Amino acid sequence: MNILGRRYFFFALSLVIIIPGLIILFTGGLPLSIDFTGGSLLEVSFANQTPESAEIIALYEGANIRDVQVQTTDIDSYIIRSEFLDNEARDTVLSAMEENIAEPTVIRFDSVGPSIGRQVTARGAQAVALASVLVVLFIAWSFRGVENAFRYGISAILAMLHDVAVIFSVTAFGGLLFGWEIDSLFLTALLTVIGFSMQDSIVVFDRIRENATIYRRLDYETLVNHSIIQTLQRSINTQLMTVEFLLLALALFGGVTLQQFAVVLLVGLMSGTYSSIFIAAPILVLWENKEWKTWFRRKEATA
Repeated sequence: MNILGRRYFFFALSLVIIIPGLIILFTGGLPLSIDFTGGSLLEVSFANQTPESAEIIALYEGANIRDVQVQTTDIDSYIIRSEFLDNEARDTVLSAMEENIAEPTVIRFDSVGPSIGRQVTARGAQAVALASVLVVLFIAWSFRGVENAFRYGISAILAMLHDVAVIFSVTAFGGLLFGWEIDSLFLTALLTVIGFSMQDSIVVFDRIRENATIYRRLDYETLVNHSIIQTLQRSINTQLMTVEFLLLALALFGGVTLQQFAVVLLVGLMSGTYSSIFIAAPILVLWENKEWKTWFRRKEATA
């Protein structure tokens, strides 16, 4: 099985998945939740009443509350996002609903101040950056007996960035089609995927290191391809049997609140397994062969 012989196909496949989602994000902006932007979320239901979203927005605007967005759920409730509400403003809105629509049943009410939202954003970025630096240092130290050990760390980081891009791309499509937002659960899923991605990459790299001392006469591409095949079954079976089936069940039957989290984690962990085999290891071979020197050679010769 010549996996590395098709490495550019796998690179292209990843770009086909990532680029459209990133275009959506850049043109429409990140769909940030109140966890990052600050604001309030009120989820209510009305017995035997199904008011229009515009009617609910009008009640908020009548109370001088701005930035109101209304989303319906499959349990006939309304998720209403707005600027930050204190308890008094919330009670005013609920009273207006009772007078003009029906008595509301409050399912949940969350408020996050703008300063807390900024802290969440900053610390999330710091966590990702710190994890990346520590991984590069750990891999460089663990592979210190291997030639060009730092390449393994950088290749693992590039595979991790691939997985992060896939997650953001999927979330962009989810935001466009299903109203998904980037919230604290998204950050939890993102950090989990980063950990799994690094773990899978290190498993493949460790087998390459072991085989480098056994098969000294093999050229580097053949050695890496052989190492990938040796770890392929373990990587796929471990992910499917321990994680993916559980997350799939959670995505299908876990309810609206956990659905986005489960889908993002499901896709992210699948991408982590994919990238360790089809992205991280091929990058090592590409780097070893310095293939970027020949990418435009034919075009230059023609000119």
